[in-house]
Amino acid sequence: MGDKAMIISFFGHSNLLYTADVEYKLLSVLEETVGNKKADFYLGGYGAFDAFAYSCCKKYKQSHPNSSLVFVTPYITSEYQNNHLENLRNLYDSIVYPNIEDKPLKFAITYRNKYMSEASDFVIAYITHSYGGAYQAVNHAKRKGKVIFNLANSSCSIPF
Repeated sequence: MGDKAMIISFFGHSNLLYTADVEYKLLSVLEETVGNKKADFYLGGYGAFDAFAYSCCKKYKQSHPNSSLVFVTPYITSEYQNNHLENLRNLYDSIVYPNIEDKPLKFAITYRNKYMSEASDFVIAYITHSYGGAYQAVNHAKRKGKVIFNLANSSCSIPF
């Protein structure tokens, strides 16, 4: 891959109940997939899975300095910037805003997720049912031929 960082995006249901076992799986997948290569972790920042993914990526980064925590924001309105982005700048290494200004705000997260799916080299998910935004994002990544690892695979029938 040269100097270009591998992009790994994370999608999961907002109501994840995470355990040490799921954390171990995610960290193991990162170790096997990334190792010491450069990697940008594209994170969404909403709901329990996003908090879990952020926590795991931050932990991974402690021993893998070539990795970077990237918040992919769905909004760029003045209000959102004033109320959220300053705090996020302290949590993430960088913030990316996909070119979705022309999309209705109501669908900003859906378009942001689509962007993340398309930008990714690899997707890590926690999908247990076939509906909702996380499922749609991972399904989009699958249609785009992305490599997907579903952390929930051993306990569900969703075929990612």
